[in-house]
Amino acid sequence: MTGPVLVTGAAGRIGTVLREGLPERGWPVRSLDVVEIAEPRPGEETVVADVTDSAAMSSATAGAAAVVHLAGISGESTWPAVLHANVDGTRTVLEAARRAGVRRVVLASSNHATGYTGRPASGPLREDDGLARPDTHYGVSKVAMEALGSLYADRYGLDVVCLRIGTAAPEPPTPRALATWLSPRDTVALVDAALRAPSPGFRVVWGVSANTRGWWDLTAARSLGYEPQDDAEAYAGALVAAHGEPDPADPVHARVGGEFTLPEYDAEEVTS
Repeated sequence: MTGPVLVTGAAGRIGTVLREGLPERGWPVRSLDVVEIAEPRPGEETVVADVTDSAAMSSATAGAAAVVHLAGISGESTWPAVLHANVDGTRTVLEAARRAGVRRVVLASSNHATGYTGRPASGPLREDDGLARPDTHYGVSKVAMEALGSLYADRYGLDVVCLRIGTAAPEPPTPRALATWLSPRDTVALVDAALRAPSPGFRVVWGVSANTRGWWDLTAARSLGYEPQDDAEAYAGALVAAHGEPDPADPVHARVGGEFTLPEYDAEEVTS
């Protein structure tokens, strides 16, 4: 592939990690966000645009080698907000990529597309074991993202890789994250593998590190060339000492969506 990788939502936490890590792996980056990119790296292109703006996205995808789509609302919100930013935004990005001749799109899906799936009693969950059981409006938007990716792969021949990202953070922040953590180093490795894999077609893979307590099978991600290096178990002692061992009967640990499945995550309804 020639040309830069367009990273949407580049000012966010994962975007910031990729803006540093992808160039180290040989990928020039074109960074897009609704805010100015602070302190661009040498050689980095920057674009201020909204992913729901068709004209702006047509311009941003021109000449790109691939798109890594991270932009959108990253937690629960009202349905109109999630629908606009996450669903309409994803469709706009895919359509812009198609029209610009960009053949590879990596979509930042989420484990919350399957949040009401029960924690496995034995053996890791494969992608097919985690069919759509969203835990929030946010989770629904990620199910829709994967469906849109499937449509554009089947109808238009794009290579689309959906990453069901776990807890992407510098270190696991909670006992649940001992199962769901995705380290910054492994974030870069996963996206790099999704960009390099020959002709993946449409794929949905779990986006987590090689966690000893992990719930998700990494076979599909490894088939792309992903080789995770980190394990949340290195942080287990401190987290267990502070919070205790995770209780499988606690709803936070009984379902893979964790706290997103609790009543307090009900989204505020908008009334006319």
